Amino acid sequence: MNIIPITLSVALIFTLFQDIVAQSKEIQLEEQFKSEIIDTIFSKSLNENKEFWVKLPENYNPNNVDKYPVVYILDGFSLKNTLETVYNNYWGHYLPHMILVGISNRTHRTRDLTTSQVQMRRGNTIDSETGGAENFTKFIEKELIPYIDNNYPTTSYRTLIGHSYAGLFTINIIVNHRHLFENYIAIDPSLDWDNQKLLMQAKESFKTNSYRGKSLFVSLAAEQLHMHNEKVTLENIMTDTSEYTLFARSIIDFSTFMSSHKENEINFSWNVYPEDLHGTVPLPSIRDGLIFLFEWYQFKTPQKYNNPNTSVEELIVLLKKQEDIYRKHFGYRVPPMIEELLNAYGYMNMQTGQPEKALLFFKMYINYYPKSANAFGSMADYYQTQNENSTALKFATKAFELDDSDYNKNRIKELELELDK
Repeated sequence: MNIIPITLSVALIFTLFQDIVAQSKEIQLEEQFKSEIIDTIFSKSLNENKEFWVKLPENYNPNNVDKYPVVYILDGFSLKNTLETVYNNYWGHYLPHMILVGISNRTHRTRDLTTSQVQMRRGNTIDSETGGAENFTKFIEKELIPYIDNNYPTTSYRTLIGHSYAGLFTINIIVNHRHLFENYIAIDPSLDWDNQKLLMQAKESFKTNSYRGKSLFVSLAAEQLHMHNEKVTLENIMTDTSEYTLFARSIIDFSTFMSSHKENEINFSWNVYPEDLHGTVPLPSIRDGLIFLFEWYQFKTPQKYNNPNTSVEELIVLLKKQEDIYRKHFGYRVPPMIEELLNAYGYMNMQTGQPEKALLFFKMYINYYPKSANAFGSMADYYQTQNENSTALKFATKAFELDDSDYNKNRIKELELELDK
């Protein structure tokens, strides 16, 4: 389906882009069963079935060769709506199209996410089912990631998100298995676990090892720092020695250490949420964390693209720089813009009387997305506005070859009628 904006009241790309996104999401709702999958695999490492969900990006087309970075989130079913809300609102300018994977931790959560064995009292019973993080890591590395990679169009650029015990697990992954992921978000992580055992190990690892190319975001919910003493604040909490503040003190200790030790070359940031509780902090943490992790991805100098005085030559230089940034971070060739933006900029320039710029963006659209029927349909629209209907017909025909929809079929008929006049 070729999406054509009808009017452009303000010559700003974002108005046009929002219109395209809105229409795309309407189409996506009709085909949601194709883009969201709940699946289960049997884990030999855990000797049990593990459930997970996969959400494909909005522009996913099984006929295309495009591949996508992947975000893995622990406690995937309880945090599914949270991650999707953030991603759906920020992809495009702030985030790339990505595949989202939610891993269930509804069973054996404490066992799988804790990093050492500790006997825990639950009422009148002792729960010794702890310390299985290494085995759960084996499941993720040897079973889940290969399954996702074999069944979906993924790249090796991965992000891991975990909250509470899953935040502890996330820190353990970057300390002991950092080859698995490029990015990490540890939300209110339980670094107090087992008398701060992992915290101490992490400090030693970050002192002596290089984490170049890795990024980590840590958050702390600080609305209730002490369960019984409201006088404990961020300013004085580190002087408190009670067990009630150990959780928060552990996160502050770790984050302060990371902020002051830059020799490991990790890209690190942390944030305190003074009005959030442990249960509410995932939403702002995922938002801020993903924006931090992908700060380099954010679109550079959009004003230049929107400025009618920017020359075609300048645009080519800007697009090359953007592509170089993406290649540096992803490690593979990536278009300088997502296809929605290439399309939108083409139409914006076409409708504001700058055909040379429009042609540049439509050519790049076809170059980077050669299996997109919409790209060829947009080029057909361009040539029709230039009164080159025979060339427009060629591109419309190619669009129909890629997508034999009624829309593309009717476009061919319309252009043939124009040529017969």
